[in-house]
Amino acid sequence: MKYFFAIWLLISSVHALAQITYETVYVDYDSAWQYKNLKIIPIRQKKRPEGPPYNIISLSQALSSGVATVTERGTASTENVHWLRINNNSDKSILINSGEIISGGRQDRMMMRDTILEPSQKDQYVQVMCVEEGRWSEKEKKLVYSNFANPRLRKVLDENKNQVLIWKEIDNQLQQGGFKTQTNEYLSRTIDKKPTSFGEEYFNFFREKFKKSDSTIVGFVAISGNKIIGSDIYAETNLFYNQLEPLLRGYTDEAAYFGSPVSVPDKAVKDYMDKILTDEKTQQEFVSRNGKIFRHNGRVVHINTF
Repeated sequence: MKYFFAIWLLISSVHALAQITYETVYVDYDSAWQYKNLKIIPIRQKKRPEGPPYNIISLSQALSSGVATVTERGTASTENVHWLRINNNSDKSILINSGEIISGGRQDRMMMRDTILEPSQKDQYVQVMCVEEGRWSEKEKKLVYSNFANPRLRKVLDENKNQVLIWKEIDNQLQQGGFKTQTNEYLSRTIDKKPTSFGEEYFNFFREKFKKSDSTIVGFVAISGNKIIGSDIYAETNLFYNQLEPLLRGYTDEAAYFGSPVSVPDKAVKDYMDKILTDEKTQQEFVSRNGKIFRHNGRVVHINTF
């Protein structure tokens, strides 16, 4: 009986540490950073999760280092617009996050789901959504990694997986920002030097804060105006830092273009984070309505909420 009880305790402990809750992380409210219309609160690791470390690199790292390539699946828009081919030629798995953008090709696309691509000699295919409504060119441009979409667009993607609603949200953002583009291109805002410079101020401020901090951070929660615009939490520090700069771009983009002075009280932020991190049951109920949990082999890899 004692033997089976010990085994049960071990299994329960491993299961607990395979999750992301207050057992493994804490929200560092004392280290909150704010620049103009954006406040970011780091989330730090308390205990390293059980199991071997993830042998994973980010999509941006894989593409920039040349160990992975991304290409069109084919030429027919009706069959191939919602797919991209990725070849993982490395000895590591690649973590792909929903909301990451690949520009070029026959049109710009956004990753639809969180997934992990194992090393393989075979072609692998990922589902995508179009973020450039008015272009499907016969001549293919080079496909290039282009950071995360902002939380507003990621939220529409994760809640609906609906192409028409994604185009509608992009159109709303372009109109709200006063941007003109013939193809309704989400990334067209980066061409305008004035707002791009403003967004760089935000990005550079927070990038320096993360650089000067210690390496225990696994995520953050972000606030702008009268709302929490989102949170991203990863299971391990290396997973977070591998994604940090592209992820940060999405948040600073939203604050720079659409943010307003932070007015959310600290208690409201704590209540929000309690719903994510108090326990697994509460987390599941809250995140199912306000984001997603990505699991791999029974372990939580990434929690994203809006």
